[in-house]
Amino acid sequence: MDKIRITKRKSTIGATERQIRTLEALGLRKINSSAEHVETEQIKGMVRKIKHLVSVENIK
Repeated sequence: MDKIRITKRKSTIGATERQIRTLEALGLRKINSSAEHVETEQIKGMVRKIKHLVSVENIK
């Protein structure tokens, strides 16, 4: 399975509570914090909901 690195790029000021909880569930707290996850359908769905706050890159 492929892995992805998700990095929080923007502040959560003005974000909905659901978006904030999604970021925390992915392990992203502060701006520029990163987390690596296996690319599953659940993770891709979470990233899709917060794509305006994060950047995503594939890693091997």
